[in-house]
Amino acid sequence: MNVTSKGRYALRVMLDLAQHPEDGYISLKTVADRQGISMKYLESIVCSLKKAELVESSRGKEGGYKLSRAPGGYTVGEILRCIEDNLAPVACIKAGSVNCEHAAACMTVPMWKELDELTNAYLESVSLDDLLTGEKWKTST
Repeated sequence: MNVTSKGRYALRVMLDLAQHPEDGYISLKTVADRQGISMKYLESIVCSLKKAELVESSRGKEGGYKLSRAPGGYTVGEILRCIEDNLAPVACIKAGSVNCEHAAACMTVPMWKELDELTNAYLESVSLDDLLTGEKWKTST
């Protein structure tokens, strides 16, 4: 699995919006400035996020973007899947199915499928809220 900069930036955009809910709709320029990401690049990212109904948009002077729901209602997997073409560990696996002419004889397919399932399960277990608070990774001493 290789998460592209587009996927990483999508998470940063979602986190930025989640950190400023009191601001209502936030302009893309504000997010770009805060995150140090070009407006042009962000436009394509938020277009995908909007199409997946992960963010809402509003036009006009007070327009911009905001989350469609509470941060706890988003998973990292959901966000990445709307941006990334494939999160599988190998090219022959996509969305859980195997697309390879050698799959029937390939002894590594079960391992790759299991790794794909584990990765997806983990990404589904991490919410935007988990990233915001960091509590999921704090160890008790």
